[in-house]
Amino acid sequence: MWSGPRNLSTAMMYAFAARGDCAVWDEPFYAAYLKKTGLDHPMRDEIIATHQADPARVAAACRGPIPQEQSLFYQKHMTLHMIPGFDRSFMRDCTNVFLIRHPARVVASYAKKREGPTLMDIGFVQQAELFDEVAGWLGRAPLVIDSADIRADPAASLTRLCAAIGIPYTDRMLHWPAGPKPFDGVWAAHWYNAVHASTGFEDPEGCLPDLPADYRRLVDQAMPYYERLAALRLA
Repeated sequence: MWSGPRNLSTAMMYAFAARGDCAVWDEPFYAAYLKKTGLDHPMRDEIIATHQADPARVAAACRGPIPQEQSLFYQKHMTLHMIPGFDRSFMRDCTNVFLIRHPARVVASYAKKREGPTLMDIGFVQQAELFDEVAGWLGRAPLVIDSADIRADPAASLTRLCAAIGIPYTDRMLHWPAGPKPFDGVWAAHWYNAVHASTGFEDPEGCLPDLPADYRRLVDQAMPYYERLAALRLA
């Protein structure tokens, strides 16, 4: 599952973990991304110290074997983490799905946790690039799902998604226990407070947030990438 940050990505990971037949991996390349780029993110040093920071080893593990002798392996990837030079060949062994969210909602949510985001921080450009790469070797558009559709009707949206990727749907995906999860990345302490308070998908969102001028400009930059994928979303 490829998304930018604040895209309902953690809730989706929890939904798949709740199935009972699915191992999950939270942002496999985050430590490698921070080490390679030198970017200053919240908990940077702890993330690099705690998680695998060698991108080649991460890519190899993404191929399997599936942990915990499960039959499915859900990998929650951030598009911005897949920087040039990191091995992407493992993606050919995976079913790649692209999770999108309206840029205004992404920017509003991200800025609450890390101020002054840039276009590269929110992952839309990288998502479009990865989408095109996958489409190129598939010979068709890969699957796209919109977080708004999931929140509007989680059961229907997840039923369609499971059918599209060839796995059975189960109502267990709609609920999970509150609190931290053993498979959370160490960064969960900074980013996951809202989803830790949840036990399922939240209700549909209301009007788009009112943003200051600099954030509105950022939304305008991201919109073409979002709209291109949104036109292809599973519905």
